[in-house]
Amino acid sequence: MTRRGCRQKTGKDDRVSKWTVAVFFMMVSIFPSFTVFAGNNLPQSMQLSSVLKTKVPIASVSVKNAYPHDTGAFTQGLFFYQGYLYESTGLNGKSTLARKEVKTGKTLQEIRIPPKYFGEGIVLLNDKIYQLTWQNETVFIYDARSFQKIREIKYHGEGWGLTSDGKHLLMSNGSSTITFHDPDSFKVVCKIHVRDGDTPVSSLNELEFIKGEIWANIYMADMLVRISPKNGKVRGWVDLSALRSYLPGNAQVDVINGIAYDATEDRIFVTGKYWPKVFEVQLKRF
Repeated sequence: MTRRGCRQKTGKDDRVSKWTVAVFFMMVSIFPSFTVFAGNNLPQSMQLSSVLKTKVPIASVSVKNAYPHDTGAFTQGLFFYQGYLYESTGLNGKSTLARKEVKTGKTLQEIRIPPKYFGEGIVLLNDKIYQLTWQNETVFIYDARSFQKIREIKYHGEGWGLTSDGKHLLMSNGSSTITFHDPDSFKVVCKIHVRDGDTPVSSLNELEFIKGEIWANIYMADMLVRISPKNGKVRGWVDLSALRSYLPGNAQVDVINGIAYDATEDRIFVTGKYWPKVFEVQLKRF
């Protein structure tokens, strides 16, 4: 693919630092529910300090609607399709794929993946749902209507977030790199390296394709980053910290993770791991 700024695959990967991997593995393995109280922001050291130096726009959000969300859901992936939210959850032995009503949060359809797999990002493309796994190096492909597994494909490295530009599958692995994959073979076609100016932006997690941009959760920060799919340049940031004030003060929640876009109604949904709410939000510049 001759996409400007999207380089062909090489043998050298932009890997997550050993320290980041070690901390993440320790937290998930020993404390799979890394919880903080809803009324508090994450510790300052866990926020993305590079945002303070950015020259691109930073937006805050207003809440248009709040809908129920399963507090037992360790949300790893989210997308909207034909009036419903589709959600992938993680943790070994608890990973699922589900279709849910937006207004009630009710689960209408659900499958569990085998206990050895840790579910991650999901996306819909050509009537198929693709679901990543974290360290199992396997992507599951399902029929979008029946949730019947069609097949599975192996890949190299960790799987975090997944979205699509309508042609390729776009995957994050927790680093500053997003890889573009062929949907039939899952082979890497090319990759982009995400930068805000000259600063790499790592910890890219859940992904969503919105109005020609890649939006990504930043792991351990109440921020979204808006990315050019052509060259990886950061086009803007979205501060989600205000959402915590809409949660019960005693709610024990994990990090923000989960972005879904309703293109028909131009609606953006965000949630988090163990969060009791899915929020429909609207951007506002400040």
